[in-house]
Amino acid sequence: MNALVTRIRPPMLAAGRGLFLSVYGLAVSIVLFVLAVVSISLILLGIGVFTTPVVLAAVRRHANQRRLWAEAWCDVRIAAPYRPFPKDLRGGVTGQVERTTLLLKDPATWRDLQWLLVDMTAGAVLAVLAAALMLYPVESVVLAAGLWRVFQDGDPYWYGFVPVDSQLTGLAALALGAALFALGLRAAEPVLRAHFLLARTLLAPTPEQTLAQRVDRLTETRHEAVDTAASELRRIERDLHDGAQARLVAMGMNLGTIEALIEKDPAQAKKMLAMARESSAEALTELRDLVRGIHPPVLAERGLGDAVKALALRLPVTTEVAVDLPGRAEASVESAAYFAVSELLTNAVKHSGGDCVWVDLHHTEGMLRISVTDNGGGGARIGSGSGLSGVERRLGTFDGVLAVSSPAGGPTMVTMELPCVLS
Repeated sequence: MNALVTRIRPPMLAAGRGLFLSVYGLAVSIVLFVLAVVSISLILLGIGVFTTPVVLAAVRRHANQRRLWAEAWCDVRIAAPYRPFPKDLRGGVTGQVERTTLLLKDPATWRDLQWLLVDMTAGAVLAVLAAALMLYPVESVVLAAGLWRVFQDGDPYWYGFVPVDSQLTGLAALALGAALFALGLRAAEPVLRAHFLLARTLLAPTPEQTLAQRVDRLTETRHEAVDTAASELRRIERDLHDGAQARLVAMGMNLGTIEALIEKDPAQAKKMLAMARESSAEALTELRDLVRGIHPPVLAERGLGDAVKALALRLPVTTEVAVDLPGRAEASVESAAYFAVSELLTNAVKHSGGDCVWVDLHHTEGMLRISVTDNGGGGARIGSGSGLSGVERRLGTFDGVLAVSSPAGGPTMVTMELPCVLS
C-alpha cells in the first residue's frame, strides 16, 4: 500500500499544481497583460508615467514567482535577466519618467509581456493537460458506478470517445479512464515540466543578455579581484615584516654578539646560541603558517575534499563532511572554494551558537556545489562588511554564486556554486 501511495503521489501532486497554474496563473496573466497594455498606451497622456512602473513591477513579481515554482516543483532554473536600476534615480515626476523609460528600454520587459501571452494560451493548455491526465479518470469511476443515468438526458453521455448509455458502456468508459490514469502516472510530471520549459524560452535571458550580464559581472569581479589581491599582498608583507623578518634580524644580531663572546664568555655565548636556535625555529614556524595561509599543503597534495575534512577536525564543534568529487578542479578554483568554506566554518563557530555543522561537497552538471549548514540561531545576512560579502566577492572572481537561507531561530544554510570541470 505504501508503495502504491509513493507511486501515485508525485503525479497527483503535479496534477494539483497544474490545476492551480491553469486557474491562478491564467487569471493573473490575463489581468496583468491587459493592465500593462492599457498603462503603456496611456503614457502619451501622462497617466501611464505613474501607472506603468507599478504594473510592470507586478508583472516582474508574477514572473519571478513562476521562476521560483519552476525550480521548486520541476527543478527548472530560470535566471532573471532584468537590468538593475541606477542608484541615483530622482524622485517626483522626473523620477517616474526615468523609471518608465528604463523599464521600456529593458528587453526583458517586452519578453515578459510576450510570456504573459504564451502563459494564457499554450502555457495554460499544458497546465490543464497535466491536471486532466490524473483528474479526468475520476469521472469514469463515477459513470461505471451507475451514475451515468443521472447524466443521460435522452442522448448518450460521452466520456472521451465512448458514448455511455448502459452499464456495459459505463464499464467501457472505466476501461478508458484506467488507460488515461496509467498514462497520467507517466506523463503528468513531464507535461508540467514542459509548461515551465516553455516559460523558460521567454523568461530566461537571451544569449545576448547573458553575454552582457557576464561582461558586467566579470568587470565588477575583476576590480574586486585586484583589490583582494592587493589587500592579500599587504597582509603577507605585514606578516613577514612583523613576524619572520623581525625574528631573523634579531637572530642576526644575536649571532654577531655570540661571535664577540665566543672566546671571552663561552657560557654566555652558548646561552645566546640556544636563544638563536629558538628564534630560528619560531621564524620557520611562522613562515610555514604564512605559506599554509596562502595555499595549504594538504589542499595541493590531497585535494579539496580532504582539505575540508582536515579543517573540520580542527573545529571545536561536531562537524560532518560529505564529499562526492570524482576528480579535482583547477588549483585556483579549489583554493577559492577551500578558503570560502574555511570562512563559513569560522563564522558558524563564532556567531551561530550551534553545536553541529554539516558540509556537503559534490559536482554535478558542470558545477561544484558546496553547502555549509549549522543548527545555530540563524539571522545570517549578506551585507556590507560581513564575512559573507567577502566570500561572495571571492566566488564572484570565478563566476560563482552564493545563497544564504538563515531564518530567525535557524538553521543556517549557505550554498555556493562554482562552474568548473573536474580532471
